[in-house]
Amino acid sequence: MTVNFLRTMILYIVIVIAVRIMGKRQIGELSRTELVITILISNIATLPIEDTNIPLTAGLISIFTLVACEVLVSGVLLKSPKMRKMVSGSPKVLIRDGVIDQKQLSTLRLSIDDLTAQLRGQGCFDINQVAFAVVETTGKLSIFQKFKFQQPTNQDLHVKEPKNADAPPVVAVSDGQVSDAALRFCEKDREWLGNLLQEKQCPLEEVFLLTCDRSGNYKLVKKEAAS
Repeated sequence: MTVNFLRTMILYIVIVIAVRIMGKRQIGELSRTELVITILISNIATLPIEDTNIPLTAGLISIFTLVACEVLVSGVLLKSPKMRKMVSGSPKVLIRDGVIDQKQLSTLRLSIDDLTAQLRGQGCFDINQVAFAVVETTGKLSIFQKFKFQQPTNQDLHVKEPKNADAPPVVAVSDGQVSDAALRFCEKDREWLGNLLQEKQCPLEEVFLLTCDRSGNYKLVKKEAAS
């Protein structure tokens, strides 16, 4: 039992490292090669766990070989547009100038229900508002709405840009844990934080969430009392 536990923990750590080496992507954003490697790694990792007669090193070598192959292939695809198109494919236009390409839908084996579902996922519930819709190589749908349905920007509305408008709020304290990097981003320090918490009569350990920005705006959420 102890041996199985140790083998499982070792493989878990190795897979986490392997995935970290391959990069940060959500499942829906994996390329074809990344998806294949992920499936293979998961299958290989289960073999030494289920069968203790299989040497652990065999699984580790196989996993890191696959990771090395993925890193190598990614490097080649990054440098070669032709290879990238051959392996990953190219984006497909499903709606062009407001007209649905029925042939392309059939080629991708997508129904009109699939298309409208993905449009809703982009916040568009009326297909008549779409000028262009493109299926990316990851399978995600990107849309460009017709001009009259596009949201106006602050620049369009001639809204005066406030100071530090391009610096978003960040989490300075999460569940009582202070992020010094976030404080530095907001051009604040622990002294400012201490004064704020003292003013609000809220000890640090009672802070559930504190966000702030460079303009001095903040939001403080205290922990709920345990029932």
